Amino acid sequence: MGFETFIARRYLHSGKMFTSVATWITIAGVILGVGVVCFVISMHNGFESEIRSRLLGTTSHITIFPPYGSEFTDYYELVDRVEAIDGVLAASPFIYYKAAISSTSAGDGVIVRGIDLERERKTSNVERDLKVGDYSCEPIIVADDTIPGMLMGSNLADQLGVFLGESVVLYSLKGEDLQKRARPRVAKFYVSGIFETGLFEFDAQMVYISLESAQKLFKTGNTVTGVHLKLADIYAAADMTSTIDTALGLKYDVVPWNVLHKNLFTWIAIEKLALFVGFTLIVLVAAFSIISTLVMLIMEKRSEIGILKTIGSTPGSIRKIFILKGLTIGLIGVIGGWLLALVAAWLQNEYKLVSLPPDIYFISYLPVETHLLDFLVAGATTFVICFLAALYPAWQAARVAVIDVLRE
Repeated sequence: MGFETFIARRYLHSGKMFTSVATWITIAGVILGVGVVCFVISMHNGFESEIRSRLLGTTSHITIFPPYGSEFTDYYELVDRVEAIDGVLAASPFIYYKAAISSTSAGDGVIVRGIDLERERKTSNVERDLKVGDYSCEPIIVADDTIPGMLMGSNLADQLGVFLGESVVLYSLKGEDLQKRARPRVAKFYVSGIFETGLFEFDAQMVYISLESAQKLFKTGNTVTGVHLKLADIYAAADMTSTIDTALGLKYDVVPWNVLHKNLFTWIAIEKLALFVGFTLIVLVAAFSIISTLVMLIMEKRSEIGILKTIGSTPGSIRKIFILKGLTIGLIGVIGGWLLALVAAWLQNEYKLVSLPPDIYFISYLPVETHLLDFLVAGATTFVICFLAALYPAWQAARVAVIDVLRE
């Protein structure tokens, strides 16, 4: 250990009462700054991860659409072709349109997704998200009337005031000539299952019916809106898109999840950057505290600095002492901040201390997901700020003249 390091460590807890307390207050400020930055970024990671997981569990990793203005007719052949591609776990056709829905007490507009239930269970989490009921849209016969089943979101069920087994009615004008006296087609369904994805937008607006029922309701014939795919690796979606597009002869519109939901995830990325920059200001405030603490220490230690110069210490050594003290404050602050963020993250994930209104933030509580890279970036940024904050006081200390100290 060099003598500069030894003296810097002694200066960390030496000095008059005010200077010593100011040092530890400065360290506490750095700990708080680093802890807040790391916790907020981890909170944002958890929010993004939760949204991505639930969103892709309800939609898909890659969606294949037909050329503009057309629909898929040979969709099962297409499904077999894409499932043969390495990296694709499963594929499922679907129909996707809007319709009106009503119960005996209320009505609303909904998004209707017609699905092949057996294939859909391999590509999405609909079956896993069922809260009550069965993953089935099998029709039942009531008074000689055949009524197909429907899977409905929990928030929508609450809004319509319906329970498992009760009937609802869908209305659609799809395929009707609106120039004439068109009347909406009416189809009656019973609620065979109620699901809860945790995403308010889906739970309040989405219903699933069988592919055959959707084709009949929307008068699409033997066609579907698109085919969605589940991949072995969701982060390979961009690379897989070109592979799938080439394998299909560049005839279709192949859209990965990060493009299909681009606006949402771009907003999340921008918000994360803004939060990092904003909360880094807390560390900058602590940096000013470092400057003031070191300047006060220099004023207190002028005689000792003069003695060090008298016995042969160079201005460079004096600068090194105070820079090392600033870096020591930064190191303690970074480690303490990391520990503070990890403890706060564990408490939030374990006890869900912070809840969210699900109709605004999609999810009901705030998950926290720590990433090593984010902690390292926050720590490195703090370390650099502490180093820069120590430069001016160190330069001032190196300028202390021995003759002035002796005159005092």
